[in-house]
Amino acid sequence: MVIFLDDSNCRHSLFPFTHTRHVADIRIGIFTIREKWMHFSGAEVITNSSKSDAVCIPANIIPSLKNYKKIIDAFSNGKVYEEKDVLKLNYPWQIFEYNSSVLQNDFDWLSKNNAGDFDNSNHFIDRENIVIAPGAKVTHSVLNASDGPIYIGSDCVVMEGCLIRGPFAMLDGSVLKMGAKIYGATTLGPGCVVGGEIKNSIFFGYSNKAHDGYLGDSVIGEWCNIGAGSSNSNIKNNASPASYIIESGGASVQAGVKAGLLMGDYSRCAINTSFNTASVVGVCCNIFGNQIATSFTDHFTWGNTRYDLDKALADIEKWKQFKKMSLTDDEIKILKALYQS
Repeated sequence: MVIFLDDSNCRHSLFPFTHTRHVADIRIGIFTIREKWMHFSGAEVITNSSKSDAVCIPANIIPSLKNYKKIIDAFSNGKVYEEKDVLKLNYPWQIFEYNSSVLQNDFDWLSKNNAGDFDNSNHFIDRENIVIAPGAKVTHSVLNASDGPIYIGSDCVVMEGCLIRGPFAMLDGSVLKMGAKIYGATTLGPGCVVGGEIKNSIFFGYSNKAHDGYLGDSVIGEWCNIGAGSSNSNIKNNASPASYIIESGGASVQAGVKAGLLMGDYSRCAINTSFNTASVVGVCCNIFGNQIATSFTDHFTWGNTRYDLDKALADIEKWKQFKKMSLTDDEIKILKALYQS
C-alpha cells in the first residue's frame, strides 16, 4: 500500500513552519506526521502524487493507533473520515495544544520493555510509563511519569539535577543541561540542547535553548538558537484569548488563552530577549536589540534591517557545523526562493 500525504489545502495556514517543510514533516508528539503513518500502517508514504494507486490523505490529519485503519479505509473508498476522535492541524499553535494526547498515542506504539540503563541514582515515578533507549545516559534526576509517559531516545544525555514531568519525549542525541525543569507536554526533536524551564513546548530538531529562561506553550523549528536568559509570555495579563499573525500582511487569528512563541527554522535571538504573548518569528531571523521583540517578525530580519542572503546562508552553515552537519542543496534552494519571494 502507498499513502500520499497531500498538503496543498493545509500548508498555508501552518506558516511559518511550512515555508521550509511539507506538512507531513511537522513533529508533534514523538514522531512527525509522516513517521506516524509509516510506523502505524507499515505503508510506503509519499508526499508527491507520482503513484496513481496511492491513497490520498490530507497531510494535516494526525493518525493514532486507534484510528489509522479507519482513516485509510475511508479515503480508499472516496470518503472523508470525520470522526470526532481525529485530530487535524489547522493552525500552528495546535501543535502545542495537541501535543499531550498525541505524545501518549505515539508512546503506545513504542515497545515498553524499558530497555536501556535505569541508573539507580535517579528517582523514577510510575516507572512502567518510562522508556529509556539503549545508549541514553540519565543520572541523578527525577523522572515523574504519573501524568504522562516519558521517552528518552538513543544517545540522549540527561545531566544531573533535571526535573522531568511527563508527558515528555526527547529524540536521539538530545541533551538536557544540569538542573533543567521540564513540564509536560514537551517534545525535543533530535539533536537539541535544552536547559532552564520549559512547559508544553515542541522543538522540531537541532535547536538550542541551553541556558536559563522560560519557554511555554511554544513551537521552535529546526536550527534555532535562543540566547541565555530569554523568556516568553504565554498568557495575556487579562487572561483573554490571544491572537497570532502568521504571515506578513495577514490577518490576526484568535487562538486560545495560552499562546506562546512560534519560531520558524534557522532563527535566533540574543541573550535576555523577551517575547510577548502570541509572538511569531519567521524563517532565518536574528533578533537583537534593547526593545521587546515585536509580535510578528518577518523572514530574514536582522535586528532592524533585512538579512543579506549570502551572510544568512554563511551563518546557518556555521551553526550547522556545531552539530557536524552542513547546509544541503535543497535547503539552499528553499531559502533562496523564500528570500526572493
